[in-house]
Amino acid sequence: MKRAGLLLNGFKSALLFVLLLLFVFPFLLLLVNSFKENKEITSSPLSLPSSVSFFNYKAAFTKMDYLSAFSNSVVITVLSVLLISLLAAMTAHYFVRNNSKMNQYTFFLMVAAMIIPFQAIMIPLVKIYGTIGFLNSKWALIYMYIGFGSPLAVFIYHGFVKNIPAELEEAALIDGCNKTQTFFRIVFPVLTPTTVTIAILNVLWIWNDFLLPSLVLIAPAERTLPLSTFYFFGTYSVDYGPLMGGLVLTILPVLIVYLFAQKYIIQGVMQGSIK
Repeated sequence: MKRAGLLLNGFKSALLFVLLLLFVFPFLLLLVNSFKENKEITSSPLSLPSSVSFFNYKAAFTKMDYLSAFSNSVVITVLSVLLISLLAAMTAHYFVRNNSKMNQYTFFLMVAAMIIPFQAIMIPLVKIYGTIGFLNSKWALIYMYIGFGSPLAVFIYHGFVKNIPAELEEAALIDGCNKTQTFFRIVFPVLTPTTVTIAILNVLWIWNDFLLPSLVLIAPAERTLPLSTFYFFGTYSVDYGPLMGGLVLTILPVLIVYLFAQKYIIQGVMQGSIK
């Protein structure tokens, strides 16, 4: 029995190691090729670079207008995630505590909206908002992200708010808090694990999104990091070296944030799964 247990544990460890390699290999391949010239990338993409050069990173930094694109991505991602989390939590709380027929129908419509693929509405969306002059602005993009991201966030929050005893809010009201103070001092702090989970999902989605910004942001000064990597694609060729460097520079900020915040992210996810 002991030997069988050791074999089973060894098999699990080997399987997890293989899965780890499958997940890490694309990023390692990207990182290795970011130090090569175009000719070396196309001739031997799986080999190590013959010499380490940071030319691709310098070229990508300049051609992408990295600082401008980075600031655009940060503003769009941070504001979108904050507003989605706050507005979705308030909406879910209102739906749970005011369980009228109208609120039930509205909630079901929001949940049903999640099954509509974005590709089905992107052309009418761009045509309508382009007609009224609402495109080519990061604020328009943030507005759209709130609309597309809120249904899932409301759905997730809704299930957690139902588990919060209404007596907590009643006690706060008796102690002199109004409804707004009760939400921000009692309800929203309890929803912190859920908020962390929603924030992770939305940061990964919004930071890495290419399709929606490509439809909304036309001026080069408004472009985000993923959109700026399009500079390396020509009509008949691709500048692979700087493209690899640009992709690494695009991924790097999210990795750094995760490395510093992983303790709180994992803690929040674990608390949410227990609840």
